[in-house]
Amino acid sequence: MTTTTPVTFERHPDRYRHWRLTVEGEVAWLEMDVDAEGGLVPGYELKLNSYDLGVDIEFYDATQRLRFEYPQVRAVIVTSAKDKVFCAGANIRMLAASPHEWKVNFCKFTNETRNGMEDATEFSGQTYLAAVNGSCAGGGYEIALACEKILLVDDNSATVALPEVPLLGVLPGTGGLTRLVDKRRVRRDLADVFATRPDGFKGRTALDWRLVDELVPRAGFREKVLARARELAAESGRLPAEEGVELAPLAPAVTEGGIEYRHVQVVYDRPNSLVTITVRGPSGEPGLDGWLLRLTRELDDAILRLRTNEPDLGTWVLRTAGDPAQVLAHEEPVLIGKDWLSNEIRHYFKRTLKRLDVTSRTLVALIEPGSCFAGTLLEIALAADRQYMLDGPPIDDEGSPERASIMLSEANFGLFPMGNGLSRLQSRFYGDEDHLAWLARERGHVLDAAEAVELGLVTDAPDDLDWTDEIRLALEGRASLSPDALTGMEANHRFVGPETLETKIFGRLTAWQNWIFTRPNAAGPEGALRRYGTGQKAVFDRKRV
Repeated sequence: MTTTTPVTFERHPDRYRHWRLTVEGEVAWLEMDVDAEGGLVPGYELKLNSYDLGVDIEFYDATQRLRFEYPQVRAVIVTSAKDKVFCAGANIRMLAASPHEWKVNFCKFTNETRNGMEDATEFSGQTYLAAVNGSCAGGGYEIALACEKILLVDDNSATVALPEVPLLGVLPGTGGLTRLVDKRRVRRDLADVFATRPDGFKGRTALDWRLVDELVPRAGFREKVLARARELAAESGRLPAEEGVELAPLAPAVTEGGIEYRHVQVVYDRPNSLVTITVRGPSGEPGLDGWLLRLTRELDDAILRLRTNEPDLGTWVLRTAGDPAQVLAHEEPVLIGKDWLSNEIRHYFKRTLKRLDVTSRTLVALIEPGSCFAGTLLEIALAADRQYMLDGPPIDDEGSPERASIMLSEANFGLFPMGNGLSRLQSRFYGDEDHLAWLARERGHVLDAAEAVELGLVTDAPDDLDWTDEIRLALEGRASLSPDALTGMEANHRFVGPETLETKIFGRLTAWQNWIFTRPNAAGPEGALRRYGTGQKAVFDRKRV
């Protein structure tokens, strides 16, 4: 079950079907009120505030607008507008009927949105609080787990639960298992009991087991939640601002051949199963709400569209076009800015690069004359699995003196960490402090192909005679390999060193979930996911593998 209409990711609160966003001074209410008939794809009802990709796209839009359009907001209350129901989690009918790649992309996107909530709490001073006013199960509890505080209504009926293992034969794959033990420090044996108990826990047990932070009587629940949110707002370190920045529609031109934004161009090459993404550098005067913010929004949107709508385009070729000096000039006010907007732009670009890091596509950066892989844009190349740099003139102009170059800046030394907490240079040269110190001394220098090879910043630098054939062979060779094996290999190579909450969620929890999604015990005709709600008991293959 997928939609034949390409999925878009731009929304606006005026047109939300599933959420209500209300701002009261320093506190925002984000209330879930899912339209049961508003599924993104026909064939299921979104009962009990269950969600699909369309619901979560609105959720993501709201979290983004809160950071950029409402700088005065210091606390965000996530709750339900339905009586005695918080959220039943991801819609089971949708999951059961969806092809594997849809389920994987859906879970990845929801994971990224939950991580973004935690990022807002830690780095933007917008503290998320879950006001659980009714039954809260599966993905609904995972939304709550992504909040800094969880307040549960104490009415002898409201529960929190992770019923995926006992009822569906799958995992709480949107961070549930990981956040239980890593974030909330629930004891391992108690987490085991909780995650295998379909009805969950309520009241005092939920509090004692650290599943929630506070119990609040139903009488006066909303008022007490608001008072608690105001206390959190008073503790916030969010930088002051008089007004926000509107996230205006991107309105890209979408055709059969690709997507055209102001600063990003996407061109499909379906016969070769690849897509070329070209990022255009800035022009004009540098400014905080100009090029870098718009570029980040466009790149974010392009990644999401391609991941969801174009699963057959397995290789992404990353290019840039522009003046490297202009890139450095435009990034400088953002990198050094101490104001709220500079902070938000930096963290948004960081999150977008992280989205690229966990994308299950081969990423190849081509550095050619006329490109502008400098500073912030060099991070895009460093996110790639391979980097090729042309050592010679432009292919279509042999007499030109123009040559390819790259430039390092402060942007490449920790401002945009990966999910493992390391910069892309630290991940590339893991444990080699002497080499990293050498790179640091090269900041601000124009590096040609030979220097880039010597510094280990590119994979290879073919000359102009060999360039076309070398790149063709590299891309054709990639296309000949198993997509499944490539996805696993690339994910293992991209993340080195420390394991964090994020890397455990993406590299362990969801990796196991994606495998379980293909197994007959969950997705087979007699599996738990398929038989849930039919009255028939699942039939399991009892062999452990």
